[in-house]
Amino acid sequence: MKAVEKCILGAVMLCCLLQTAQAIKCWDCRSDSDPKCGDPFDNSTLAITDCQQAPELEHLKGVRPTMCRKIRQKVHGEWRYFRSCAYMGEPGIEGDERYCLMRTGSYNIFMEYCTCNSKDGCNGAGVPHLGLFSVLGGTLFAVLVAQLLRQ
Repeated sequence: MKAVEKCILGAVMLCCLLQTAQAIKCWDCRSDSDPKCGDPFDNSTLAITDCQQAPELEHLKGVRPTMCRKIRQKVHGEWRYFRSCAYMGEPGIEGDERYCLMRTGSYNIFMEYCTCNSKDGCNGAGVPHLGLFSVLGGTLFAVLVAQLLRQ
């Protein structure tokens, strides 16, 4: 493969990666004002929010949301759920979205923070899992790109 073709292939792959990292859509609701926001989650009456359109936060100048967040909070025995775009943090724990950060406090307070960026609406009801076809497709794509780069 010629150097020009390698550069074009690399640029196309970079654009694909940047597109998925920059434009995520998340559910945005609170269970204290909308009971459908809780678990089980019912998004039938909610519109998904484009995080690129989310306002800049006054205390985080220049920081844009790149992930989705779901917060589950228990205060004095009552569960509350918050779903929104996330401005800071990392997906899951050490990049694994199957795990959430949990905190407990005094006065019977429990909080669970789940962040994700694997797909639009990933802060919905379930924890995202990769299917067998997704893993096989990604592996096949990687092998194909490696073969093209070796030529």
